[in-house]
Amino acid sequence: MPETRIISLIASSTEIVCALGFEAQLVGRSHECDYPPSVKALPQCTAPKFKLDGTSYEIDQRVKAIVQEALSVYRVDAHLLEELNPTHIITQSQCAVCAVSINDVEKAVCEITSSRPVIVSLEPNSLQDIWHDIKRVGLALGVPDRAESLVAELRMRMETVVQAADGLHHRPTVACIEWIDPLMAAGNWMPELVTMAGGINLFGLAGQHSPWMCWDQLIERDPEVIVVTPCGFDIGRTRQEKSLLSERSGWADLAAVRSGRVYIADGNQYFNRPGPRVVESLEILSEILHPEAFRFGHQGVGWVRLD
Repeated sequence: MPETRIISLIASSTEIVCALGFEAQLVGRSHECDYPPSVKALPQCTAPKFKLDGTSYEIDQRVKAIVQEALSVYRVDAHLLEELNPTHIITQSQCAVCAVSINDVEKAVCEITSSRPVIVSLEPNSLQDIWHDIKRVGLALGVPDRAESLVAELRMRMETVVQAADGLHHRPTVACIEWIDPLMAAGNWMPELVTMAGGINLFGLAGQHSPWMCWDQLIERDPEVIVVTPCGFDIGRTRQEKSLLSERSGWADLAAVRSGRVYIADGNQYFNRPGPRVVESLEILSEILHPEAFRFGHQGVGWVRLD
């Protein structure tokens, strides 16, 4: 049996690999993999083809321009893959904009002559898919029982939150914003998390891609709570764009704004990563929606109130 050598090309799968006890077998990562922090010492096998600075609108336009030409949004360093000689490469087929896709990896692997790695492609569209993907990685690495145990542990932690939330009297209406300009609601597993945390999700459907939304929709539905968690942005980065919301017509009249219930959450580290820390994402939402009932210690790190 050859020595296991893993390249993980999405941040969530890197966290899955480490949670399964294989951090020592990681030999390469994507440009986005940064947790646990120790993985940042690994060789970086990918890079975006667009500049990451600028406003969310500018980033959106750059990505759309690339996609409209039927091109990949990311580069995969095939020469580095060859040098690292992996036995396993983990990628995804869920979103060609969010991370390196299966097509990118397959093209790069075709250039590898000395290695025929196992390619594990994840596709997390719902919470159940996240559990399935953890088990898929565990099976590929030869530790299916360890993966089953990890999933059981994560689900048990989440069930504790769900049971506590079920006993609360009021479930506020919630709008989760996944991109600011243009406006996008959060889909996939996020509507499930809102419900589990004791809220009523207004935009986006469980198990479906995040939908674009118009400003009038937000004004019309008038959510009691707004959680702004842009894909790939941390709290500081999102704060830089708060004026794109606060200066729009009707913002000050929204119920969530009038009651001081607009929050920024770290989308990069939590909500946009379908891996083990989906549990922390649920905890963050429960703290935001029901501060009287939940205190996990995430305030100030995972989320802040928009001032």
